[in-house]
Amino acid sequence: MTAPWRPAPGPVVCLGETMAALAPDPPRPLADAGHLRLSVAGAESNVAMYLADHGVQAHWLSALGDDPVGRRVRAAVAAAGVDVTHVRTDPHRPTGLLLKDPGPAGTSVHYYRTGSAASALGPGLLDGEPLRSAALLHLTGITPALSASCHALVTRALDPPAAERPYAVSFDVNHRAALWPHGTAPAVLRALADRADIVFVGLDEAQELWGGDLSVTGLRDLLPGPRILVVKDGARAATAVTANGVCTVPALRTAVVEPVGAGDAFAAGFLAGLLRAETLTRALRLGHLTAVSALKVTGDHGPLPGRADVDRLLGLTDPDWRRARPLSVDRVFAP
Repeated sequence: MTAPWRPAPGPVVCLGETMAALAPDPPRPLADAGHLRLSVAGAESNVAMYLADHGVQAHWLSALGDDPVGRRVRAAVAAAGVDVTHVRTDPHRPTGLLLKDPGPAGTSVHYYRTGSAASALGPGLLDGEPLRSAALLHLTGITPALSASCHALVTRALDPPAAERPYAVSFDVNHRAALWPHGTAPAVLRALADRADIVFVGLDEAQELWGGDLSVTGLRDLLPGPRILVVKDGARAATAVTANGVCTVPALRTAVVEPVGAGDAFAAGFLAGLLRAETLTRALRLGHLTAVSALKVTGDHGPLPGRADVDRLLGLTDPDWRRARPLSVDRVFAP
């Protein structure tokens, strides 16, 4: 059997929009809130921040408005150890904004990103640094929904055959129904995902997009192109499908403070494992461990357990892993 494919070690570029986020503090319906908490929210920058936590050189590539919230976003991502040198400042367009509205049935999100600085990004962003030196480019299905130029950017990144690209490409389907014209997302997201080297998708997300009876096997038939297809089945398990076979690792049992950002954290942990040439089992475990760090905090980015704790959990036998509960995440991972 041939050795499993892995991306070459090296810097990772995470490309996509990050917004300022306002949420009621304490959580309550937006119409009744007396105070709002300001934070930052962006799937791709979340991945970059968690990669940096894992000691991976990570760049965030995007655009922000020349405004106070844009400066707040840039500073927050940079403070996590991510290189933001190539993030553009657009003097004519604002930084995107979202409002969270908690309610009995869950939290709804209201976006104010039409005409934002990041929505004006285009294919030219792929030329030059930091992509010229990258080992991996991380994209999500959010970006092509933002504008025609953003769609063209992602299409150009994925158009060359995998063997001809200077870097590997990972793609998190990350379907946001509110961003897509009705009925357009399934075909576009399937076409883009099938060209990537690594794809992340939730099983429930895939069923919503492409058919309610889809299984992991059915998803692989639908997306035969990726070298690695990672299917996340909520709090139950995650499965990686490759040319060498199928690897499934149960999720860790943990109390959930807020689920936002857990998928991004999982992707970062899994990618960090691949870049360290870990086995698929250990890469999936690292994904689960990183996701727990997001689940235990309000907001998108929480601290990882200490290195010794991570190494111990990665080395557990399968039965011990199934019984494990992660330790407190009050100690930050030190690479």
